[in-house]
Amino acid sequence: MALDFGLSEEQRQFQVLADRVLQRFAGRREELKRMILKEHRFPQELWDAFAEAGFLGALIPEKYGGSATGLLSLALACEQMGAHGYGSALMVLTAMDTACIVRNASEEMKKRILPQIAQGKLKLCFAVTEPNAGSNTFRISTVAKRTPDGKHYRLTGEKTFITGADVADLMLLVVRTTSVEECKAQGLPKAFGLSLLLVDPKSKGVTLTPLPTRGIEGFTQFSIHFDDALVPVDSLVGEQDAGAVALFTSLNPERILAAALACGMTKYLLQKSVAYSLDRKVFADKPIGTHQAIQHPLAELQIELEGTRLLTYQAAWGFDQGLEPQQVGYYANCAKYKAAEMAIAAADRAIQTHGGSGFSEDMGIIYYWEGARLLRTAPITKEMILNYVAEHKLEMPRSY
Repeated sequence: MALDFGLSEEQRQFQVLADRVLQRFAGRREELKRMILKEHRFPQELWDAFAEAGFLGALIPEKYGGSATGLLSLALACEQMGAHGYGSALMVLTAMDTACIVRNASEEMKKRILPQIAQGKLKLCFAVTEPNAGSNTFRISTVAKRTPDGKHYRLTGEKTFITGADVADLMLLVVRTTSVEECKAQGLPKAFGLSLLLVDPKSKGVTLTPLPTRGIEGFTQFSIHFDDALVPVDSLVGEQDAGAVALFTSLNPERILAAALACGMTKYLLQKSVAYSLDRKVFADKPIGTHQAIQHPLAELQIELEGTRLLTYQAAWGFDQGLEPQQVGYYANCAKYKAAEMAIAAADRAIQTHGGSGFSEDMGIIYYWEGARLLRTAPITKEMILNYVAEHKLEMPRSY
């Protein structure tokens, strides 16, 4: 049986729709990019346009107000965003949280939350990283304990590098409802005891402290302190102490959509580089684009883009098909790895092609270097992906 690498008609329409939505803002691109890159504000009108087009409902079943077009369709839209020079970390974060809610939340929570996400009325962020718990999620120490009356969880602890917490309406918070020490004492695995809560970042007892980080387009990162903050027990997503399995429902879409944005970013930087190389003249009366030293690196990037895009689509397709999370995770990690390295190479080549102008803030390329380089580290580091592939695909000894 022959393999079919073509997109469905619905997916092609979604791709075209994304391009048309973004074309509506073509005349204001520089204004909007200045707002995103220099003022660290993501335009609400772009968010509203994405919601109106159905992007935010792609992972949501129709009975909850979504379009149910799937992760691949959303990845196509994210790729188009990147190709137009935009990136929205909060759209990726909202989508990953949505996937977790759809597959793990109670029916009551789904009915209450999902329609508002699909309409663009709710923005979501994700809070897992702590000062002493980055790649090793099982080391987190933020605690959620039931109050004596059983109606609330009491939160204490700290998260850090949390993107968009100031503009998010809810955050998917990873906490410990059973400590590592308690797990050891009871002979339970370290994965036991993690739970997921949907928390309002503006709740009493929650303090946001902005961090002076760069690389996140349009948003600020925060340290978040929880000082006896109370959240209702119906904020629990999935089962108490069984959040580790539910968590990976979110992590795979996050990596896939990050890869899709990186593919779009690479296309954008390639287009900028080609256009500049066909205009810029240095020696004689020929543009620099006539020289193989300029052409070949850009041609290599185009070839790399074709392969990375297919890998990203395969990962998204696997998620939509309901493949085992570990199998989807393999493709998702591979796609994120390839896309991040490719985007860094594209940003580097764009700077080199533009010469001194590549460092000009007015040209804007230097901002994409920061964004691309971030992808090598977040949402998962290059090294942790290599560890994952070596251990789970090549069946080599665990090295960390």
